[in-house]
Amino acid sequence: MIRQSKLADERRECGPCEVWCLHGAVGAAADWRAFASRLASSGIGSRAVDLWRFLECAPMPLTDFGPALNADASGEVFRGAARILLGYSMGGRLALHALVSDPHPWRAAVIVSAHPGLDNPDEREARRASDAAWAARALTANWSGFLASWNAQPVLGGPPIRDDRADHQLAQRRREIARSFVDWSLGAQRPLWDRLPDLRIPILWVVGENDARYLDLARRATSLLPMARLAVAPAAGHRVPWEAGEWLAAEVAGFLQSGVE
Repeated sequence: MIRQSKLADERRECGPCEVWCLHGAVGAAADWRAFASRLASSGIGSRAVDLWRFLECAPMPLTDFGPALNADASGEVFRGAARILLGYSMGGRLALHALVSDPHPWRAAVIVSAHPGLDNPDEREARRASDAAWAARALTANWSGFLASWNAQPVLGGPPIRDDRADHQLAQRRREIARSFVDWSLGAQRPLWDRLPDLRIPILWVVGENDARYLDLARRATSLLPMARLAVAPAAGHRVPWEAGEWLAAEVAGFLQSGVE
């Protein structure tokens, strides 16, 4: 059974382990429904977090997100054995910020198609400018046209992750989505590479076989993490949770059942 809590968060209770799932840019908590159902079939509960609620009232820099999410999770009564943090793409970067913020409640983490940060200041500045342009389009452009342009990016080359009706509903969050392109831009992010060796919890780092740039990033990241395992999704690109959903659910279930719980 799915229960609504904290606006559009979706929680599916099942077993002693709960996976908190953070969606990507221009995403929604509902994007995780199929994945949550697959986890539940393995006896694993989940909570799909509506990231836009963190940007509803005011801007929130990346450095503030981690403590806010950790306080969110720690402030709730939890009678299970373990809470796991999973983040995809932008949600993966946000998850890393939560993990480097102590104290945190996470026993393990799954990072999917994420970037720990740009090393080059010129690249960061260029990314900030690009994301500012996306912010303006998200806020003022025709919504269908904005989504079409967003999904046409080569890095996202893959099947749509939601239908037209769900895309229309997402338009209600366009103000928060626009704000995220500024507050949570990869260009606004301090690189986290030097913090990865401090993350001493089990981490499953997932990337698509055909996502060449992020495969290189994943290999570099897992070489720095003390307790990491790299999992490469066969024949998948950037959108692993939707291009290889059954594979990902099985990988996460196996990872959790191998000792994390």
